[in-house]
Amino acid sequence: MIESVLREERIFYPNPEITAKSNIKSMEEYEKLVAWAEKDFEGFWDYFAKEKINWLKPYEKVLDDSEAPHYKWFINGKLNITEQCLDRHLEKRGEKTAILFEGEPGDIRKITYKELYGEVNRVANLLKHKFGIKKGDRIVIYMPMIPEAAIAMLACARIGAIHSVVFGGFSAEALKDRIEDAGAKMVITADGGYRRGKPYMLKPLVDKALANGCKTIESVLVVKRNNESINMAKGRDYFYHELVPNMPDICEAEIMDSEDIAFILYTSGSTGKPKGVQHAIGGFILWAQMTMEWVFDINEEDIYWCTADIGWITGHTYIVYGPLACGATTVMYEGVPTYPDAGRWWQMAEKHRVTKFYTAPTAIRILKKLAPDEPKKYDLSSFEILGTVGEPINPDAWIWYYETVGGGRCSIVDTWWQTETGGHMISPLPGATPMKPGSATKPLPGIFAEVFLEDGTKAKVNEGGFLCITKPWPSMIRNIWRDPERYKKTYFSFKDNIYLTGDDARIDEDGYIWIMGRADDVINVSGHRLGTMEIESAIAKYEKIAEVAVVGKPDEIKGEAIFAFIVPKEKITDPEKFKKETQEVVTKEIGPIAKPDYIVITEGLPKTRSGKIMRRILKAIAAGKEITQDISTLENPEIVKKLQSSKPI
Repeated sequence: MIESVLREERIFYPNPEITAKSNIKSMEEYEKLVAWAEKDFEGFWDYFAKEKINWLKPYEKVLDDSEAPHYKWFINGKLNITEQCLDRHLEKRGEKTAILFEGEPGDIRKITYKELYGEVNRVANLLKHKFGIKKGDRIVIYMPMIPEAAIAMLACARIGAIHSVVFGGFSAEALKDRIEDAGAKMVITADGGYRRGKPYMLKPLVDKALANGCKTIESVLVVKRNNESINMAKGRDYFYHELVPNMPDICEAEIMDSEDIAFILYTSGSTGKPKGVQHAIGGFILWAQMTMEWVFDINEEDIYWCTADIGWITGHTYIVYGPLACGATTVMYEGVPTYPDAGRWWQMAEKHRVTKFYTAPTAIRILKKLAPDEPKKYDLSSFEILGTVGEPINPDAWIWYYETVGGGRCSIVDTWWQTETGGHMISPLPGATPMKPGSATKPLPGIFAEVFLEDGTKAKVNEGGFLCITKPWPSMIRNIWRDPERYKKTYFSFKDNIYLTGDDARIDEDGYIWIMGRADDVINVSGHRLGTMEIESAIAKYEKIAEVAVVGKPDEIKGEAIFAFIVPKEKITDPEKFKKETQEVVTKEIGPIAKPDYIVITEGLPKTRSGKIMRRILKAIAAGKEITQDISTLENPEIVKKLQSSKPI
């Protein structure tokens, strides 16, 4: 059993103006939907599948669970995901902006639905007729955050090819591993992009990956973005701008089965070998659209901005497919939030009149640290809903987001979900759910979540345990690419074909779910199993601290000692006093059991380019072990040596 130690008593209610415009306007409406799904599970999903999806051929059955946990949805239904995202909008929204792009240097492109439709078809024709790509072929997309990345994804989907987007921050070796595992036939990339005011390169990393293997690759399509010099292999490498404009702008959409693979997306595995998560077309696009409508209350006038990268599931569901299925305007931004200064995002939000904004807690904490009053310099009155994704948000950051960024009038949707779930699972509804800072609140209608103890029994109120999803849902992972045994062992071996999320959580007296961290991010202190997220949230309440990451360090007496890596807001002149004050804050918030035994004061934490803190590296540093992980994928690899040489206090 994991112990829950953090308590948050504050409650914030939705702004009546937001409630008035919401799709779900009250908790009574929410409870009715939940009761409907409980009473008539298949009827619930049948209703929404028929209402939301333009089926080319109706499905014959809602759910086939005969081979559970390999669930199948909307059996024999036919559709094409791009017709959901493009074709059906042309008559009503042809001249509406589909993608609003801003590059880090400040260049802006507005692409209408009609223009996007034409470009997707041209690229689809190129893939099909020039490069011989067929239904089921895999294409790896390794791109900066530019519109051509989304266009490439949609072009693959148009002809039934399976795309696998690899995050542009990954190294050549990581790219190679994913190309080879997918058996990809083609890579779509760019010369590079812009980051922190400078060009960075991607094509040389593709060359390096292909030089060391990747025998299945036949061709590479290259978009020119930063115009830096690159090598082009004759007969293999082709420029996008030289070929695409000559292609016809009509490409008949491939008729796909609901259970055909939409894409493969690689996510980290505990063994170190990436897992190729497979998602199916019908269920994925249904839930992407439903969650856009429920969680973001997306409407015709919205300017919606998700700051994620398309290399992650958030970019797939909530930059490309979800917004476009709803006919929304989706913002894409190429660079970092701090270039040329920490006001960049707020300046863009003011300029483009962004209404719905979705980002990661890490980014919120960074901006709060660097320039806590910066949002006040801009007119952010267009904001209505502010979302968080990727990890639990600590209450202190939540309050800053709510009050300083949102002016105390916006709903905060703290969304819990995973690469494997395809879309939001637990989230406040912006017009209905009373918000508790730090809680993802309640499961969305149709999603059934429970917390279980290690022996398989249900946890009591506020008792920590394993978060599980007890019924299947349409956008769920279908398999791990070429490894069905790993799929079953990883996600369904705990109990009765229910989905084990890998996260620890508790459910409070109001039925609100609190994510306590990954099940493997638990520190066992003298027999007490404490979630790192809760300790981090407590430490972050100390006003001198900007950011913190906590790991366990092996200890002969306690089993594990608490080791905190702390980024202070200002230079610390008296480290011992700082440590004592930090421990006092934790003792007050949680109790003496959670006091950090060791503290390293640092200027930064090892993070991926998406802002994820690499706790495995920190664990190795705390334990004094050699780091075997590839650190070239980090945003700041130089910080690792600094941390290794730092002496804890």
